[in-house]
Amino acid sequence: MDSIFPFLTPLEFYAALAIGLCGGFVKGVVGFALPLVLISGLTTFMAPELALAGLILPTVLANAFQALRQGPRAAVGSIRLFWVFLLCGGITLVLSAQMVRVIPEPAMLLAIGVPIVGFALLQLSKYKFHLAQRSLWVEALVGGFAGAVGGVSGVWGPPTVAYLTALGTAKHDQMRIQGVIYGLGAVALLGAHVGSGVLNAQTWPFSALLLAPVMLGVWLGGKVMDRVDPVLFRKMTLVVLMVAGLNLIRRAVF
Repeated sequence: MDSIFPFLTPLEFYAALAIGLCGGFVKGVVGFALPLVLISGLTTFMAPELALAGLILPTVLANAFQALRQGPRAAVGSIRLFWVFLLCGGITLVLSAQMVRVIPEPAMLLAIGVPIVGFALLQLSKYKFHLAQRSLWVEALVGGFAGAVGGVSGVWGPPTVAYLTALGTAKHDQMRIQGVIYGLGAVALLGAHVGSGVLNAQTWPFSALLLAPVMLGVWLGGKVMDRVDPVLFRKMTLVVLMVAGLNLIRRAVF
């Protein structure tokens, strides 16, 4: 049996579906890490550029669902509150996305792996950043950095989560704000990579195919969220992500 995609073997095709389901499940339980799981898993058997194309459409839909969970009015309020983060992140995301096709694969793997490992280590450690009050300059820098990394790798969650956590954002507010930031970032990523050529006639059907397993995973994750100890599950997720990130760094170096 041949795969419907020429760049995937049948085994890789089913592995991609399973990774999509897993990424959606994690997203449904903890509210983040969908691009991290997808990019970490898919790049074990495909080029980073193809993995990046694959995560775009599922990321848009999953984050739109998360952002609007408390209603459009709450989502608009989050946009008004974090407009500096969104603006700076959007600009750097679009600019860095144009570099994907000229950046060497090892450099791209490092750009993905290093933030993943750094984020996991920070979240697993007892040390926590804390900001007594919001600073628009800090927000602009963090947003710009998140966008620059996201344009290349499709992953802008680590600096976003770290910043919201440092502000002491309430749980439900943080979930909604993450959805808004990631959702608008995903829309910008989609537009940027239509322009860069990463999302094209050959790759967008693969991205569309991942929609079903990812959203099924999000639904299942939401169902079990109240039954699973979120602290324990988050730690387990972070350990898995750290291992995946270290593997990406190993591949880039060796």
